[in-house]
Amino acid sequence: MQLKTMTFHYMLLLLFALPLIKTTSISPRKQAESLIKWKDGLSSSSSSPPSLLNSWSLTNLSSLCNWTAIVCTKTRTVSEIQLSRMEINGTLALFDFSLFPNLTHFNLSGNYFRGPIPSAIGNLSNLTTLDFNNNSLYNSYNGFSGPIPNSIGLISGLQYIDLSNNFLEGKIPPSIGKLRELQSLDLSYNSLNSSIPSELGLCTNLTHLSLSSNKFNGELPLSLSNLKNLVELRLDANLFIGQILPSLVSNWTELVSLYLQDNSFSGTISAEIGLLTQLQYLRLYSNEFRGEIPQSLGNLSQLQVLFLDHNYFTGEIPQSLGKLTQLQGLYLDHNHLTGEIPQSLGKLTQLQRLYLSHNQLTGEIPQSLGKLTQLQRLNLSHNQLTGEIPQSLGKLPQLQQLYLSDNHLTGEIPQSLGKLTQLQQLYLSDNHLTGEIPQSLGNLSRLQRLDLSVNNLTGVIPRISGMLDLKLLSLSNNNLTWVIPIFLFLAVGLTGLDYLNLSSNSLSGAIPSELRMLTELDVFNASHNHLSGEIQSALAELLTLSISMYDFSYNNLTGPFPTCGIFNKVPTSAFVGNHGLWSAEGPTECKSSSTNSKSAKKNMVSVFLYSFLGFTVGAISIAALFLMFRKRSTIRPQVIKTSQNFESVEAMILQEEVKFTFAEVVKAVDDFHEKYCIGEGGFGKVYKAELQSGQVVAVKRLNTDDSNDVPAINLQSFQNEIRTLTTIRHRNIIRLYGFSTRRGCIFLLYEYLERGSLGKALYGVEGVTELGWLTRVKIVQGLARALSYLHHDCSPPIVHRDVTVNNVLLEQEFEPRLSDFGTARLLSIDSSNWTNIVGSLGYMAPELAYIMQVTDKCDVYSFGVVALEVMMGRHPGDMLESQLSESSTSMKGNADLLLKDVLDQRLEPPANELAKAVVLVMSIALACIRTRPGLRPTMHFVSQNLSAQSLPCLPKPFGMLTINKLSMLTINKLSALEN
Repeated sequence: MQLKTMTFHYMLLLLFALPLIKTTSISPRKQAESLIKWKDGLSSSSSSPPSLLNSWSLTNLSSLCNWTAIVCTKTRTVSEIQLSRMEINGTLALFDFSLFPNLTHFNLSGNYFRGPIPSAIGNLSNLTTLDFNNNSLYNSYNGFSGPIPNSIGLISGLQYIDLSNNFLEGKIPPSIGKLRELQSLDLSYNSLNSSIPSELGLCTNLTHLSLSSNKFNGELPLSLSNLKNLVELRLDANLFIGQILPSLVSNWTELVSLYLQDNSFSGTISAEIGLLTQLQYLRLYSNEFRGEIPQSLGNLSQLQVLFLDHNYFTGEIPQSLGKLTQLQGLYLDHNHLTGEIPQSLGKLTQLQRLYLSHNQLTGEIPQSLGKLTQLQRLNLSHNQLTGEIPQSLGKLPQLQQLYLSDNHLTGEIPQSLGKLTQLQQLYLSDNHLTGEIPQSLGNLSRLQRLDLSVNNLTGVIPRISGMLDLKLLSLSNNNLTWVIPIFLFLAVGLTGLDYLNLSSNSLSGAIPSELRMLTELDVFNASHNHLSGEIQSALAELLTLSISMYDFSYNNLTGPFPTCGIFNKVPTSAFVGNHGLWSAEGPTECKSSSTNSKSAKKNMVSVFLYSFLGFTVGAISIAALFLMFRKRSTIRPQVIKTSQNFESVEAMILQEEVKFTFAEVVKAVDDFHEKYCIGEGGFGKVYKAELQSGQVVAVKRLNTDDSNDVPAINLQSFQNEIRTLTTIRHRNIIRLYGFSTRRGCIFLLYEYLERGSLGKALYGVEGVTELGWLTRVKIVQGLARALSYLHHDCSPPIVHRDVTVNNVLLEQEFEPRLSDFGTARLLSIDSSNWTNIVGSLGYMAPELAYIMQVTDKCDVYSFGVVALEVMMGRHPGDMLESQLSESSTSMKGNADLLLKDVLDQRLEPPANELAKAVVLVMSIALACIRTRPGLRPTMHFVSQNLSAQSLPCLPKPFGMLTINKLSMLTINKLSALEN
């Protein structure tokens, strides 16, 4: 009997010891060797294998538990692998799951892993945390793919699963129901499809479930009602259908966040929603919900955000919503709601955003809304509201946007709206408002958009000189009288008004010449008024602007309206209904016959100007210029062939507001005396001319002393230079006043910028005293905007060809201006300057060495060189050579070169947000100088990223960043450009 008892005890002991025997059979050495084998198949942005895993070494086998990212059990075997955000590239193909049965935490998040998740993952029987979240800062093209292995159900102790931000496909395996300890499951941002398996309802310990942004479909299984511990449920951005049944909602009483938006859920919202008293965030927008909004929502006293917009809700807005005193955002817009706006909404004193637009709401705007002192955005537009605009709305000190358009509002615009000093957008259009526009609106210094159109406003346009940020002004379809006030243009002329609509009023008088001050104007409509004056004046003002749409129709404009030659491109619909106009088709206007020389020249200059109206680009522009010179030949029979004939081309001052002649310029520089020379380059000298009027201009004299330097064919290049600079308008591009040819020389007249070139500032005293990091970032941003405009906003696109620090000029506040367009094209290949024909040495793209074709990617390369030079305080010649010698997409030759050692050593290293900005500039600049043109970004990409309001976080402390690290920061974003 005693023997049997002992045998039983031994057997029992052996049974309990089996797991220990299995565990000890896997030695730490085997695990170490397996990890090294896996590491050898991995890589990173700085090395292959990853340098951060240098401690994983055969010479260090005995110190497994001291390895980077490794945590061990008491028995010295691996319990945790924590590789989060180490920028590792690789797969799990070489990872031996069977050797790590004691692993509890497996974290690969924020890296670049790809390929399938092996079914062998089921061998990690003790795993509690699995984090394969692929949300890396600069990662958009890598991630795990394929299905979620069914074997994951074997890991019964799993508590935390995060497989988000990958490319997983297929369905959630039913075996997920075996994970009874599971508390958090995040599968968002994948390509998973099919319906949710009912087995998921067996995971009753779940508190966080996120399936957002997949392709899930079908109805929600009733088994989800078993998930009574849910705190957060995210099912948004899928293809779910059907109703949210009361039996589901009533059991989710612990929910704090419920995200169901962007699906196709239908039916009504049951009253049981009021049982979710812990709810703080409820997002049901963009579905197909119908019926009335339940009164029980008023029970959700903790609610902070309520999104019910873009559905089909009917009935009235529940008065009970006034009890949601913690509410910060209420979105009920784009439904079919009726009735009045409840006065009770005035109790929501924490509310910041109230959207009720696009419904059928009636009645007056409640005075109680004036109590919402935290309100920033109020949108009541597109309803049927009546009555006057409450004076109480002027008591909302934080209000930034007020939309009341498309209602039936009456009365005058309240003077109190002038107290909304934070207001940026004010839309009161399509109502029945009367009276004058309040003078107090001129106090809205931050206003960007003002639309008062389609009302019954009377009186004159008031002085709104305080609106210095105004971009859009629409006063159309009112009863405004008197003239278009000059101060309107003086107030906003330097701040970028791009839309101005004064049509359908009773305005009279001439179109003010100050219209030209609106240099950013894109749309101007003054039709259906009583404007008078000659049509040529109106056209001349338009020619100073890069305007895309204008309308002067149905006024009292007078004078001849030319319809021949280049004028047949002007849309006549913009001038119909002016009975004082007549068509000018006779020989005086259209033909160079018996007119005198002076009149002919005047007409030809006009033709030249009109050719820049925006209707002639590319071949049309060149043809127009050819016709201009052909006309001139009827007066002067000789044909211009060489530089000695250039004197026959007279000086042309192209900008109408310029009040000087070329003769004055010549006198101001004492016939181009050397003492007035302020610079000299490969193509000529630049002179500073101080005119008697006090205006200062810069005169560039091109080297054309040798007639062979400017052959006849390059006369057209000269004309292209003029065409380019005259048609474009951009704050970061130099302004050309005109040109002249005199004694065999070509002269270009530019605006004068006191600080001179960027090269002068960078290498002078200013490089230390005034060119700080913030200023340098600003300069690079401005240059990027200029090139982006040339490449992507001009038609046809313009390639600069010679972007250097000496061709970037600086205004007083260090705003950059790009200059010297195409001057290299004015010289023949046979001249002594032939090496500069497509750019300047040190800035030219490497492909020009083997293909003689200039593309926009050549400008991108030159921009990258300039950006590096600005940040480094010296030309990046060594870096460019390293890039060429490696002939790769990264800069291996600079692998260990620290960023802090590359930057301009005359300045203290940047810190905080400034450090982020400098890192962004450097990483983009390095991408721009990549050897293969197709791998460089576009200037649109560059400009957008440099001007982004939020800066990416630094992947490492600033002092640890290497040049090679920076060169990889944008490589994944740009890899798509190869295709």
